[in-house]
Amino acid sequence: MISTFFDKEIFMIDALRMSLNAPAVIGFVMYILVAAILFALFQFIYSRITPHKEFALIRENNSAAALALGGSLIGFALPASNIISYSISILDVIVWVVIAAVVQLLAFGVTSLVLKGLSTRIAKGEMAAAIYSASVAISVGLLNAACMTPSV
Repeated sequence: MISTFFDKEIFMIDALRMSLNAPAVIGFVMYILVAAILFALFQFIYSRITPHKEFALIRENNSAAALALGGSLIGFALPASNIISYSISILDVIVWVVIAAVVQLLAFGVTSLVLKGLSTRIAKGEMAAAIYSASVAISVGLLNAACMTPSV
């Protein structure tokens, strides 16, 4: 009974040692850093492009602003995570994530044209406008992710 426990323990340690080899850890660190930088960069650009001031509104407890921004971040992260899964290099990730970000920014622009006064409505705390904006952003993110999946 005791030897079986130790055999399993040794097997688990060996499996962990193989999984956590230096190249795998370095690869993870590189990809997570690039992903975090691109995520922060998207959030920065998005908050500068939109007419309303997301972070000021969120600090004022504006749920509509938080929902709209959250939807855009999810809409960006969906294709970004897919890109990372299928990428062949860091450069590949950067190029395709930039394309995904542009598509997401264009989606906000089109949504603003469809729903007149979108930014003003979000700034006023109108949840219907924020829900629509977040829904479009997430939907575009899902479609974007599907279009960036290799069909081999």
